[in-house]
Order: sequence, then structure tokens, then C-alpha cells
Amino acid sequence: MADQHQIDPNVEALRIGDKMKELREKHRYTFQDLAAKTDLSKEYLAQVENNEVTPAVATLLKLATALRVSTSYFFQDQAGSEKIAVTKVRERSRIERRPHHQKGEVNYIYEALESKKIDKQMQPFLVEFPPQDTSDMVFVSHEGEEFLHLLEGKLEFRSIDRVEVLDPGDSIYFESDVSHSLRCLGEKPAKAVVVVWSRP
Repeated sequence: MADQHQIDPNVEALRIGDKMKELREKHRYTFQDLAAKTDLSKEYLAQVENNEVTPAVATLLKLATALRVSTSYFFQDQAGSEKIAVTKVRERSRIERRPHHQKGEVNYIYEALESKKIDKQMQPFLVEFPPQDTSDMVFVSHEGEEFLHLLEGKLEFRSIDRVEVLDPGDSIYFESDVSHSLRCLGEKPAKAVVVVWSRP
């Protein structure tokens, strides 16, 4: 039986928890301070910092805002200052949800498509959405805007008062402070390019 606290090698390589701890201590924030700034529980923040849970993109956006860095900070290994940054496919880190992820966590897999450019305003991802029921949908909101272009599969976008079904080639652009959720409608995972812009 797998250890429930085993650290995902990709998460460990990115040192997301370590980076969060460094920034939290730099700003002299307690977990209570950070919880107040992010609307995340102290317990969950401690799990992220200890690399016990894999944070969703929405969580990283909230942490980046509270800790005064760009979202890309969490995906950088050695950041460069060039005006042009190329990321080869072998350089991408795939962040997978653990099989035992907790109820209420977003269930998708994502890869940061760019991790070298510092202080960028947009963060591009390749996201894989596994099939799931409506009852398992998790709604999130955060500052900024999002663009999604569906590559494969069928995807449902839901907000409080709107439902849109996307087919391959379809796109959606929305303000991400709108509470929203996405789920795959088919039997195979849906794949999309998602670009997130967070206000500085």
C-alpha cells in the first residue's frame, strides 16, 4: 500500500513547499496571517508547505498574491532574465493529483509550459481533466483572468449562473474572480491549454 505522505517527485523538484516557507518567513507571516490573506485553512497551508498535498493552480495564485510574487515563482528552478525564454518538452514538470487527494480538492493534472522567464504576467499550462461527476466539481475563484483552448475531449464550464460545453477547438475567456469549475464529460480525459493572468 502506498504511503499517503509520499511526496510527488515533480512537486519535490519544484520545491513549492520550501518556496512558500521561505516567503512566509521573509514576510514574517504566521499560518494564521496567510490563512486570512488567502481564505485557505491553516491546516491546508501547513500541508502545502510540508509537501503533503499538491496545490491546485488557483491555490498557487492565491499564495502568490499573498506572498507578493508572480505565480511563475513557484515553477522556476533557475530563473533567467532574458526577454525570450524557450522551454523544451523535456524541461516541463507534470504536477499530478495524488490518488488519495482530499474531498474538496481540484482533480486535474497540469504542466507549466514556461518556467524560466521571471516576473511574467501570464502563466501558461497544459491541463488534463479526468472524467468526473457533477457532484465532484470543485468551484474556485481568484483574482485575474483565464483563457482556455480545448485540444482534446469534451469539457463543461460552470459558473453560478452559466453552463457552457466545449468541444475540441473551442475557447473560453473569463474573469477568474467568477466562481467557476470545469469537468470532463467524456470517458477519456480532456486536454486544454490554459493561460492564467493574475493582477500584479
